[in-house]
Amino acid sequence: MRLTSRGLLLGLTAILAARLFAMALMPFVDTSEPRYAEIARLMAASGDWTTPWFEPGVPFWGKPPLAFWAQALSIRLFGLSEFAVRLPSWLVMLGVLALVHACGRRLHGEQAARWATLIFATMLLPFASAGAVLTDPFLALGMTLSMVSFLLAPADPRPLWRYGFFVGLAIGLLAKGPLALVLVAGAAVPWMLWHRNARTYLRALPWAGGTALMLMLALPWYIAAEIKTPGFFQYFIVGEHILRFVDPGWEGDRYGSAHQRPYGSIWLDWLLATLPWGAAWLGMTLWPRKHAPLRQRVATAMRDPVQTYLLAWALATPAFFTLSGNILWTYVLPALPPVALATGLLASRWQSVRPRRLAAAAMLPVPAAALALGALAWVEPTIYKTEKQLVQQADAMRGNDPLYFVGSRPFSARYYSRGEAGLVSRQALDGVLPKAGQTIFLAVAKNRATEVLAAWPGIVTPVYVSRRYALLKVDSAAAKGAAP
Repeated sequence: MRLTSRGLLLGLTAILAARLFAMALMPFVDTSEPRYAEIARLMAASGDWTTPWFEPGVPFWGKPPLAFWAQALSIRLFGLSEFAVRLPSWLVMLGVLALVHACGRRLHGEQAARWATLIFATMLLPFASAGAVLTDPFLALGMTLSMVSFLLAPADPRPLWRYGFFVGLAIGLLAKGPLALVLVAGAAVPWMLWHRNARTYLRALPWAGGTALMLMLALPWYIAAEIKTPGFFQYFIVGEHILRFVDPGWEGDRYGSAHQRPYGSIWLDWLLATLPWGAAWLGMTLWPRKHAPLRQRVATAMRDPVQTYLLAWALATPAFFTLSGNILWTYVLPALPPVALATGLLASRWQSVRPRRLAAAAMLPVPAAALALGALAWVEPTIYKTEKQLVQQADAMRGNDPLYFVGSRPFSARYYSRGEAGLVSRQALDGVLPKAGQTIFLAVAKNRATEVLAAWPGIVTPVYVSRRYALLKVDSAAAKGAAP
């Protein structure tokens, strides 16, 4: 099925514009996005480019700084907004799209490359990640660069691919850590053992110079981080990379809680993340054919180094996380470019009109859903778990009066208040209640809004109700006595 360059350009422009529009409208929804956005905001405000800070005085050892560097720089350039903090992820995923296109063109020709690019752009998780404040897009960029470079370097020994492999590893090390090395090796090593072609592919890379380049790019930050905040290595390497993996209920997380899931859940995440294309790829691959039985097609595919490479790349990440119950669905993002490449090849071979129409229709749901969610955020913001509007309401009224969250303070409250929203426990509430002539604002769980200040002798004025909290203006008892 022929896809013209004009069709590719128009399709990508519409898809990427839809993502830009949606990410400008959507507020940061708890928990992950505002947590990372707040870390980036602190980096931009403090000018500390060595240590990401979870909050003032608490270093964030959970992730390396590459994503935070990019987000903080974007804040410095474009100001503090959802669009500015999300823009680096959009640009990074644009880089992944370029690598998918370059790889598809080199392997299977321009038509396959065009289809692979559109397929990846409209896959659920890549589309969502392109406008989200996460570290996973940066890992996906690094791993995609390494995997594409490793495959192409023997036949195309340009420095772009020969050294790109090591640059990709450095990006992965600065985005997620040693996990990048494990995932790349987990795909490439079994593939080389299967085809017995290790010598050809290993000799195509400049191991001495490339390794030196990788270490030069990544190692200085690791050393600086440990020197500045001792204990980083112990927590990040042992805690984040070992204990988090082997212990589904790991209680050592300093910044949240473990994401305990049943073993093997990552495969359901893989299917969800690839919608609607992963199921289409599996269906087209396994669909019965009169003159090509499945067993014969499998045998042929297993002898094809390119097909097995894409398969190993697609399966290595979910296979690795099968052994862990502490996972998020975003972990499968680096495994999705090969799904797009394999599906793009199949799509380029379609000849009839019906598959063409089905493929065009399959590209619509994910961008359309994003636009709908963005529009919903504009029309009915209280439907989302975010305190953006609550903080804005408080800021419009409070002047220099303090704002406190009682019992819990979501990350979105910290970000949108620029760190000014305080946290007070229910037991310590008496210590912050206003004295004569004073006013404070309290955000209270809305199902407890009436009971928290039931005995307060002053004036309590409801101001705003979000999905989770009620904002109350609390004046002193003296102010009540002075009222006419």
